[in-house]
Amino acid sequence: MDDRGGSFVAVRRISQGLERENSCHSTSAEVVAGSAAWLGRGLSCVCAQRRESDARPSFDLTPSEEECLQRLQNRIDIAYDSSIPEHQAALRALWNAVFPEEELHGLISEQWKEMGWQGKDPSTDFRGGGFISLENLLFFARHFPKSFKDLLWKQEGDRSAWEYPFAVAGVNITFMLIQMLDLEAVKPRTMVGAIFLKFLSALVFCL
Repeated sequence: MDDRGGSFVAVRRISQGLERENSCHSTSAEVVAGSAAWLGRGLSCVCAQRRESDARPSFDLTPSEEECLQRLQNRIDIAYDSSIPEHQAALRALWNAVFPEEELHGLISEQWKEMGWQGKDPSTDFRGGGFISLENLLFFARHFPKSFKDLLWKQEGDRSAWEYPFAVAGVNITFMLIQMLDLEAVKPRTMVGAIFLKFLSALVFCL
């Protein structure tokens, strides 16, 4: 299976949680609040571990876990480059997945603001998120379209508390997960990261 499959695990799990909550008639606001709380607890755990010792322990990996980590790091290292056809195609695919009835006028267009990019050129918003953040947004839009559009259009909750640039928020979530799970280290240095890699290596597309 495609090497990039493993990079979508976190978004898949968060998205599945959103879909399950929707099927139980929970509001999107509650779902996001729950996800934020989960992320907050994870970050608190990681930060606490880092404060305990400057020389953090590393966790040994199995061969399959090492392979998964390397494949994921290869994806993380790819910066978004608007001159690369594959990256252009992925950005267009994201637009088509979200607005299939609306023709995109160009990769630089005021239309992109409809999706929650900060300006008319989405390439300026990837920064630390890299190309993998676009892949995650595209995966979310294709496989969990209802949750994607509920969050994009802020269908639930108090609008005054929901105003955020959706696409940029998605890029930032990818960046947060990379940092929280310590995915750029040679070996995981937190229990959270070690457990994530064990989970990742057990998935079919990472074997």
